[in-house]
Amino acid sequence: MDPILTERLILRPFVLEDAPFILRLLNEPSFIENITDKGVRTLEQAAAYLSEGPLASYAMHGHGLWLLLHRGTGNPMGMCGLIKRDALDEVDLGYALCPEFWGLGYAREAAQASVEWGRRHLGLNGLLAIVSPGNAASIRLLEALAFRRTGTMAYAPGDEVEVFRLDLGDRNAG
Repeated sequence: MDPILTERLILRPFVLEDAPFILRLLNEPSFIENITDKGVRTLEQAAAYLSEGPLASYAMHGHGLWLLLHRGTGNPMGMCGLIKRDALDEVDLGYALCPEFWGLGYAREAAQASVEWGRRHLGLNGLLAIVSPGNAASIRLLEALAFRRTGTMAYAPGDEVEVFRLDLGDRNAG
């Protein structure tokens, strides 16, 4: 997969050498609160997360979460991409940024690029996104991208999430 370039960002596939950054991101209090605690506490666990998560997804589905880098500095900022989850009927948009990059439009820029990539390269008719009910910033972002709330679901025991969907069906022509 070639990197995706936007005005300010590079989205590229993860490699095992990204384990130090993924260790930091997955242990951000905001990640644990708004997404989940992946239980990744060591570099070895971070490498295993990458191997069993994004890298396995690339091999199985041809897409997954990408590392989000600042285009000017090359510094890692977060992750964003398309995930095929067993619990969902359609591909899911996922993203997480380190808190110092919140509120600057980076998540929206990365999400828009991921949606467009999915439309063009995967021919998706729709795209889902799941979000914790209390994550108002992510809900605002999804609504700004024209995702519409379709309901709620129990994603894991005791973990109810809101489900949003973006209809891409009429955009696949041309």
